[in-house]
Amino acid sequence: MSIDQFGIHIGSLYLRFYGMILMLGVVAAAYFASYEAKRRGKNVDFIWDSLLWVVIAGIIGARIWHIFTPPPSMVAQGITTKYYLTHPLEALSTWQGGLGIAGAVIGGMIALYFLCRKHEQDFLTWVDIIIPGVALAQAIGRWGNFINQEVYGAPTNLPWKIYIDPQFRLPEYADVAYYHPLFLYESLWNLASFLFLVWLARRYGDQLKPGDLLLTYLIAYPFMRIILDFLRLDASQVAGININQTAMIVVLVAAVGVLIYRHRFADRRKAA
Repeated sequence: MSIDQFGIHIGSLYLRFYGMILMLGVVAAAYFASYEAKRRGKNVDFIWDSLLWVVIAGIIGARIWHIFTPPPSMVAQGITTKYYLTHPLEALSTWQGGLGIAGAVIGGMIALYFLCRKHEQDFLTWVDIIIPGVALAQAIGRWGNFINQEVYGAPTNLPWKIYIDPQFRLPEYADVAYYHPLFLYESLWNLASFLFLVWLARRYGDQLKPGDLLLTYLIAYPFMRIILDFLRLDASQVAGININQTAMIVVLVAAVGVLIYRHRFADRRKAA
């Protein structure tokens, strides 16, 4: 057995730290969700019975998102959406990197929706049970980007700057050594979001409607992502626009609108 910068070699088996960190986040999210389900008097087995399907759907969704939104550095190497569609084996090679968080959340939510329908469970209730753990999983999973020396931002000389090895720098920044640790900013924000969602569920649980925690998450994460993408050097572009930032703006505005509607206008209509 030997250990290098990115993983552990056990004979012909290679275990990447990136994958292990992602799985640690998944397990942490599942344990929190099972605790929260028990607190709400729900069947904890539903979490563990659904976990594999939700994770698989999340990976598929994350890969699809990446395939249709490759970053400029990959496009410059000829790894475009067209390339993936004409090289299906490459499209399946998730171990080579290329996963989009937005796609992971969408894929996981789709799987959860159909599992809830199959088992006659309320989707919005279960998504509120699970969504704080999603933020926790993201907080943990971002440290996999630290291992891979990716998801770093613009050059900086701030005290918390991180060093990026030359082979992981963008060509136009080959002589620049230190950058903003975007992965760290996002990890800390997601951890704060997790704690806020937990607090919100306990402090105002009797006033929240099913799905409110999901909407809150869909405000908190996009808000952070919109800001951080101004520092991102290799942001994915579609038709000349930052696709992730644009998608996050749409999601944030929609989530705010739905949250306001269901707590102000919908209640007023019922009262009338």
